Amino acid sequence: MKLCNKGIIKSLDLAKEMLILSDKGEALREGAGCGVFGLIRDTAYKIRQPAEEENDTHIKKWRWK
Repeated sequence: MKLCNKGIIKSLDLAKEMLILSDKGEALREGAGCGVFGLIRDTAYKIRQPAEEENDTHIKKWRWK
């Protein structure tokens, strides 16, 4: 597998883990004062969207094996 494709997979995995962390953190927090989990969720979506787009581009151009 090409290094660029491995990077895309790692980025998608990272975003998934960040979303899991933010969900768990939101469920356990004690009050509305802890905004770090919202920041983690927002960042995960910012990572995931371009990684998915790049993944689709690579699949369409036959760069993905």
